[in-house]
Amino acid sequence: MILRRSVLALAALAPLPLRAQPGVDQPQPRLPTEPLVIVTRDGRRLTFTVEMALDSGQQMIGLMFRPEVKPDEGMLFDWGTPRESSMWMRNTIASLDMVFIAADGRIHRIAERTVPHSLATVASNGPVRATLELRAGITEQLDIRAGDRVLHRVFGTAP
Repeated sequence: MILRRSVLALAALAPLPLRAQPGVDQPQPRLPTEPLVIVTRDGRRLTFTVEMALDSGQQMIGLMFRPEVKPDEGMLFDWGTPRESSMWMRNTIASLDMVFIAADGRIHRIAERTVPHSLATVASNGPVRATLELRAGITEQLDIRAGDRVLHRVFGTAP
C-alpha cells in the first residue's frame, strides 16, 4: 500500500513535458468559430466556418495533430496588421491549402497541398493581414484563385 502511494505521488510530480500538451503531442481544443465567405471572380459565394487563431499561443499550434479538416471549415490566423507570413507544417498531419490574404481582403497567394510534418517555410511572399488554412485541394476543387475576395470582419467586410 505504501509502495502504491509512492508511485502515485511520483507520477503526480512528473514534469509537464511528460504529460499530454496541445501542440507537442495533441491538438489544441477547438477555437471559437466565425463565418467567412470567399467571393470568386465569377461571383460565387463560398461559405466556410473558420476557427479564429488570434493570440500567439493559438497561432503557434494552429491545426497541429488534427487528422482532417472538413471541406467547409478551416482556421484563420489574424496577424493584426499586414506582415510577411511564414508558416510551417511541423506537427501538422493533414495536408492543407494556405491562403494568404491582404489587408483589403483580396487573396494575395495560395500555397496548395502543403506537405505534412515539413519544416519548410511556406511564405506569403508579401505583406498579408491574415492566413487561412483550408483542407488540402479545396482551393483547386472550388476554383479559388489569387484576387478573389474574402468577406470577414477582420477585413471590415463581414459576410
